[in-house]
Amino acid sequence: MKVSVVIPTFNRKNFVLEAIDSVVNQTVKPFEVIVIDDGSTDGTGGLIRKKYPDIVYIYQENRGVSAARNKGIKIAKGDYIALLDSDDLWKKRKLEKHIDFIKQNPQFRISQTDELWIRNGKFVNPMKKHKKYGGFIFPQCLPLCIVSPSAVIIEKGIFDDYGFFDETIPACEDYDMWLRVSAFEPIGLLEEKLIVKRGGHNDQLSKVFVGMDRFRVYALEKIINNPDLKEDYRVMAIEELKKKCRIIVNGYAKHGKEKIAERFRKKIEKYEKL
Repeated sequence: MKVSVVIPTFNRKNFVLEAIDSVVNQTVKPFEVIVIDDGSTDGTGGLIRKKYPDIVYIYQENRGVSAARNKGIKIAKGDYIALLDSDDLWKKRKLEKHIDFIKQNPQFRISQTDELWIRNGKFVNPMKKHKKYGGFIFPQCLPLCIVSPSAVIIEKGIFDDYGFFDETIPACEDYDMWLRVSAFEPIGLLEEKLIVKRGGHNDQLSKVFVGMDRFRVYALEKIINNPDLKEDYRVMAIEELKKKCRIIVNGYAKHGKEKIAERFRKKIEKYEKL
């Protein structure tokens, strides 16, 4: 089993070095480590080349995290892809235990582990809404993203079947990806906290972009319009879309952005008729 690790990064020279350390120090080594530098200007490239001359390092002009992930996935030579965001870490036996899980549960083409959270340098407990689930979890994926990119290992053929990360949206690209996959594939869960998600820093997409639900609405419309989606899933997705649109309408109306609010009111009206 050949696992290629793909790490996208942008101006996180300190974080990314620690992320790479957590991969190269695994008890079971990956087949290859690929870092896609999405236009960093902070000296990331020089540091990586000096400290890790044997990993695959590729620089590209800034195009966003989805383009960086997709680039790494497409050039990967392994039959499985493990993703790691550059601000996150793997526990030392993550790859070993995850590979064992996959071998024992071959029905899963995609699986993830549980996670620890650090916010502003302190361990915190995730909220109930972030609970991890295994199996056919499309309904649980509708409210928000409950699959962590840093925790997954994915059979490479998944991307041939369901497409790559959507490069047209600047955030919630993982929510969109897991909706498309979980609608048709069971997702395995290794119920052990084998990754550390670090948050609270200012360059997180959740802080950079306000009104994140607008990107989720876009993703929901994509899956609703998929002709192969089960009808009960379509009904669930429509209800979630209308719920998110109402939240968006209230938010924009409150701030006097009536033109944008009206656009989402029309979406509600459209899907009320279905």
